[in-house]
Amino acid sequence: MVTIALLYPELLGTYGDGGNARVLAHRATVRGIDASVVSVGVGDHLVDADIYLLGGGEDGPQRFACEALRSSSFAERVNDGATVLAVCAGLQILGTSFCVEGNDAYAGLNIVEAVTTRGATRSVGELRTSVAGVTLVGFENHGGRTTLGDTSPLGVVEHGVGNDGAVDGFRHHNVYATYAHGPVLALNPWLADELLATALGAPLAPHRSVADELYAERCRAVSAR
Repeated sequence: MVTIALLYPELLGTYGDGGNARVLAHRATVRGIDASVVSVGVGDHLVDADIYLLGGGEDGPQRFACEALRSSSFAERVNDGATVLAVCAGLQILGTSFCVEGNDAYAGLNIVEAVTTRGATRSVGELRTSVAGVTLVGFENHGGRTTLGDTSPLGVVEHGVGNDGAVDGFRHHNVYATYAHGPVLALNPWLADELLATALGAPLAPHRSVADELYAERCRAVSAR
């Protein structure tokens, strides 16, 4: 059994990142693994879950989401080993600080060493990242530039900007973060499987589907640009 918690979709659901929960649940159930998706709204009790999902959002909602998580047991659950996928605004929230509404800096959850400041221009377009030799594709739309401290990037940017034009996201224990929307797990089934395997603590049985064909086609399309 795997429990997937979609956190604050009313705040962090601007770019369809809630679809990541559906992808995880589907790829679990086709392997005979029971999966439950729980949507956690602002003011709701934070459920005990195996995987927590944080999506993208606008400046104001991002601040509200950060403060709601700060007053919950989220950081404790992450430190206890829960798996997390954080996208864009969710990525920034997990760091040391982030800028919203101009250049005003706000404290993040400090789960990882990452500082996000305002970039000179907004990053909008296709994003392709090499993650340990595997291609990650998605779409980025953000104004931040993220500098990592003692935290490893998720991968090396081959096309687009990501954190800073060189690397994208971060990987810290069971925490995965990227600037790629899409939803990213619908575009990259291998990453969905890696998250499930991490949360379950065991490798998954192989599963081929049309998602793999679409992923290969997307990789070809982005590489041609």
